[in-house]
Amino acid sequence: MKIRNRALAGISLAASAVLGLTACGGSTTPAATSSASGSAAGASGEITVYNAQHESLTKEWVDAFTAETGIKVTMRQGSDTELSNQIIQEGQASPADVFLTENSPAMTQVENADLFADVDKATLEQVPTEFQPSTGKWTGIAARSTVLVYDKAKISEDQLPKSMLDLAKPEWKGKWAASPTGADFQAIVSALLELKGEDATEEWLQGMKENFKAYKGNSTAMKAVNAGEVDAALIYHYYYYGDQAKTGENSKNVTPYYFKNQDPGAFLSVSGGGVLKSSKNAAAAQEFLKFVTGKKGQEVLKNGTSFEYAIASDVPANDKLVPIKDLQAPAVDAAKLNSEKVTDLMTKAGLL
Repeated sequence: MKIRNRALAGISLAASAVLGLTACGGSTTPAATSSASGSAAGASGEITVYNAQHESLTKEWVDAFTAETGIKVTMRQGSDTELSNQIIQEGQASPADVFLTENSPAMTQVENADLFADVDKATLEQVPTEFQPSTGKWTGIAARSTVLVYDKAKISEDQLPKSMLDLAKPEWKGKWAASPTGADFQAIVSALLELKGEDATEEWLQGMKENFKAYKGNSTAMKAVNAGEVDAALIYHYYYYGDQAKTGENSKNVTPYYFKNQDPGAFLSVSGGGVLKSSKNAAAAQEFLKFVTGKKGQEVLKNGTSFEYAIASDVPANDKLVPIKDLQAPAVDAAKLNSEKVTDLMTKAGLL
């Protein structure tokens, strides 16, 4: 499996405003800071991270980074496009030093506005090329796989769709769910557009409109499957594994199905991280990104409770996850993913 290492195609600010809801959401509010003594590579002081990743995951990174370096970190939490829009509006006056996202389209939006500094070579060397854009303006920090979670009591293995495209067929009418307003789902559709073209994507979205049930948020869609409201839901993998690691109450009746075979439904989405040109402490900002993609940062993914995929510094995924090499994800040209076109197509289909 390979993910080509180019940045996503341009995303207009107007279109991204429509994309503003993400899987986790959240408003842009200051979060707690963390501090300790010591520093690395001569970096010191403090930085501000605009964080669209899961707050709990980034807090683990922040706490470990501060404990090692003594660099104080302030987090401002929000959704992917909420924060990317804010960075663009703030421009060179942005107080952000680092931007972290769940999905990569928001990274490309900021890159297209020419607001990212080059990522340090030492950081890029920690990340396999399939998880970073060729520009070097940002890098992958984690990844998540598309899955279909389904009700084991209602669907047997031989009844599962061979392809994500099958979900648009009449036999799946009323049987599956998704969160179409979320950045997660729109990234999946972006991959479908790149892999199968506009006509096939438009046809699938029209079939989706006829067949699916809309929920707000991946967790809510999974809960609906677990409660018997719907047979299956198209989400990212870590919602299932995260719930299983807690009480399992919202996933006890479901199991994840991986499409594999380079199917559009096997899409592997990359979370991104980048340093802003506006950073007032570029050395510390670069050090933070290097830490996140380094062994200790990636071990937070391997050993923590986020259940997202570690992708850098030769750190393997959490033992509970299907190894990346076994996902058989399609080779997606990230530079050609067109989120603006996806928004247009989903709006035309009545999904937004």
